[in-house]
Amino acid sequence: MDQWEPIKQLVKSVKNGKVSAVNLVERSLSKIESNSEYKAIISTLKQSALKRATEIDESIKKGGKVGVLAGIPFIAKDNFLVFGAETTAASNILKGFIPPYQATVINRLEEQGAICVAKANLDAFAHGASTENSDFFITKNPYDKTRVPGGSSGGSAAAVALGMAPFALGTDTGGSIRQPSAFCGVFGMKPTYGLVSRSGVIAMGSSLDCIGPITSRVEDAEIILDVMSGLDELDATTIAKDNLGYGSSLISLKGTKIGVIKEYLGEGVDSEILDATQSKIIELKKAGAEVKEVSLPSLEYALACYYIICPAEVSSNLSRYDGQRYGYSDRSAESLFDSYVNTRGKGFGTEAKRRIIIGTFVLSSGYYDAYYKKAMTVRTKLINEFNDAFNDVDFLVGPVTPTTAFKIGERSQNPLDMYLADVMTVAANLTGVPAVSLPNGFSKEKLPIGFQIMAPQRKDRDLLSLAKTIESLSL
Repeated sequence: MDQWEPIKQLVKSVKNGKVSAVNLVERSLSKIESNSEYKAIISTLKQSALKRATEIDESIKKGGKVGVLAGIPFIAKDNFLVFGAETTAASNILKGFIPPYQATVINRLEEQGAICVAKANLDAFAHGASTENSDFFITKNPYDKTRVPGGSSGGSAAAVALGMAPFALGTDTGGSIRQPSAFCGVFGMKPTYGLVSRSGVIAMGSSLDCIGPITSRVEDAEIILDVMSGLDELDATTIAKDNLGYGSSLISLKGTKIGVIKEYLGEGVDSEILDATQSKIIELKKAGAEVKEVSLPSLEYALACYYIICPAEVSSNLSRYDGQRYGYSDRSAESLFDSYVNTRGKGFGTEAKRRIIIGTFVLSSGYYDAYYKKAMTVRTKLINEFNDAFNDVDFLVGPVTPTTAFKIGERSQNPLDMYLADVMTVAANLTGVPAVSLPNGFSKEKLPIGFQIMAPQRKDRDLLSLAKTIESLSL
């Protein structure tokens, strides 16, 4: 796949005049256009991006200060609010919506000179694991056009793999950054819950949603996370960033304690995924890491737990889309009730309706204790098991997905099969720990495989250090 030069190198070239910000934006827009058949992009911001690039170039010529991302083009998943750009979350109910304010992370990136050039496709409202649930079109896998790129950040992951920009933004509620990153052969990170502000990002499951970068290499993700992270008065769940920031150096693996998750290496995992994971574990042992098997008994309930808690939060968050204030509205309705019913009936896709129904059901009188309350109990148990494991090891590792990218249409008629694509990623969201997907070779069909690493909460810098070290072993 087509990779950009490291972000540090690109910024240095912009600052010393070897290349202009306009050149970088034009290169990005050209790549988007030439790869349009993959349908990774919903819309481009050509005029505003070129205008911003010109301003940065002029500032540099005058000796003005520019940020650590000066001139770097990026792509935002289309559930991020961006000034001057339609934000649809790939849903018909928001088609034509121009936001009156902008996401905190977009503000922070732009303050450092980054330039948003496009909005990426996704499963509508981020509901899905394949990007087949977009109300507009299906994004194709960069390695095989007959296969999915993963989801819900499939457009973002495919865009980075295809070289459309040096980085893209994704959201991860149950694996939606890591799973498509694994399917598309790029690096994806879900930070500690609350480390990156969710203000101005369309909510899915508010106790699970995380914002993170998708890049070609670990170092680039460090720079992006360093800019985006930290407290935000517009998001009460945010936490302070690491005092040392997130730029990391390679570490010695000698004495590093790594736990291999037993439950992720059992039945239902493709042999090629298992082989690639075991090969990486052997590589870590050779480099001096202390590797041991770790069992987390409640993991077998994590997926069921997630698909109770997440739809419950979805049903609450989607209640705001009623056609009365913004977005699509059925103006032919004769009463307010009919307006609600018609707007939501026509505006929401099948998966959104499914999650609203499930979520409303598990929160309803007589079923709350039987489902939601029990799921929250399991979540607490899972958090305790992860805490106990991290008392014994520094990191947990395993596959990202049980299979490589599956065929378009293969699972779309069976929601349960589709939900199983998240079986190895949901636990990190339920427990709030940071996790990454690191490229780990290819299958016999030349499809990318991912390697998942998890660390304790707030240990994002340590996680990136390990990921960068493992990445260097493979170079």
